[in-house]
Amino acid sequence: MAASSREHVLSLYRMLLKESKKFPSYNYRTYALRRVRDAFRENRTVGDPKAVEELLNKARDSLAIVQRQVSIGQMFEIQKTVMEPEEKKSD
Repeated sequence: MAASSREHVLSLYRMLLKESKKFPSYNYRTYALRRVRDAFRENRTVGDPKAVEELLNKARDSLAIVQRQVSIGQMFEIQKTVMEPEEKKSD
């Protein structure tokens, strides 16, 4: 894989992780992070440039979906789960 292609893949990976961390719901957030990591690990050995380009297009589509779902999720108030730490209130 060429250096520029590698940098592009890593950039897309970082953007997907960053956007996935913005989900307000703990369950969606952890699911999205796990799926991103698993998908990139699964396809880390792909060497065919055509296959890499197809996977990049799929990842770009997934990024758009995550961004849209995060925006929708932030429109509504959600109830925190017991897994999420409580925010400290300043006095």
